[in-house]
Amino acid sequence: MGAAWAADSLAGLEGAVHSPALQQRLDRAVAATLARDWKPALTTNQLAVTVVDLGRPEAPEFASYRGREVIYPASVIKLFYLAAAHRWMQDGKIQDTPELRRAMRDMIVESYNEATHYVIDVLTDTTSGPELSDSELKTWWERRNAVNRWIAGLGYPASVNASKKPWGEGPYGRETQAIRAFKPKSNQLTTEATARIVTEIALGRMVSRERSRQMLELMSRDFTGPTKDPEDQAHGYSGIALKPGMKLWSKCGLTSQTRHDAALVEMPDGHRWVIVTFTTGHSEDRNLIPSVVQGLLEGQ
Repeated sequence: MGAAWAADSLAGLEGAVHSPALQQRLDRAVAATLARDWKPALTTNQLAVTVVDLGRPEAPEFASYRGREVIYPASVIKLFYLAAAHRWMQDGKIQDTPELRRAMRDMIVESYNEATHYVIDVLTDTTSGPELSDSELKTWWERRNAVNRWIAGLGYPASVNASKKPWGEGPYGRETQAIRAFKPKSNQLTTEATARIVTEIALGRMVSRERSRQMLELMSRDFTGPTKDPEDQAHGYSGIALKPGMKLWSKCGLTSQTRHDAALVEMPDGHRWVIVTFTTGHSEDRNLIPSVVQGLLEGQ
């Protein structure tokens, strides 16, 4: 069931090594999940998973199931905008202001699309608005791709696209023009690329150790606490599979067609795992992602 590996790499992550033993563990977890009675039935192409064992930080071991499959990431893409904002601030390209910090928090903690729009505008020096002439749109699009150029420079695969604003309703105007004029027409991620950025944040390698710590702070989830919303990031995704004594950092993504989670899990003994699970066609099923996570953590 596991993927065929052309190289021991995780979307370009330095030091990462594919582990046959971990691959077997993942394959068992995926097989057990696929065998369950889901309604509608879960097919093999509706699931993608990457797991990273951080037991040896200098050489993380990983395994994937359809880990290089390009999938619409929903709000998981916001992790890339968060990391870019810290990189831009570190380099003095943008100012570290209370308003930017408020938007970054709301983008990751609350997953607000409006906050994400503001962060993207700051990062790329673009705004949504009325339609543009062809030449103006080309210039606008070149600026909008600033995050993609940075990601490519880090060695992330070309299949990753982080150039679009997430919408509840919309888009309109120049945003729609760009969708019609340029490819890809939507944001794109793989579970391997997502696992890489979560791993880099977890290991303090994303921008700097201190900035990675700040990113993790926004991803912290209390899955043991009370909630008014069973669909929140702590209680509606990987957290369902966790037990007291474990810790969770995560970013979810949810649309009418997709349900994703990018999670960092710390066990009571301090051992940490990155588990990225993307699902399609089962967005209302709260138990699908936890089935994979539980199978991995328990080694079934």
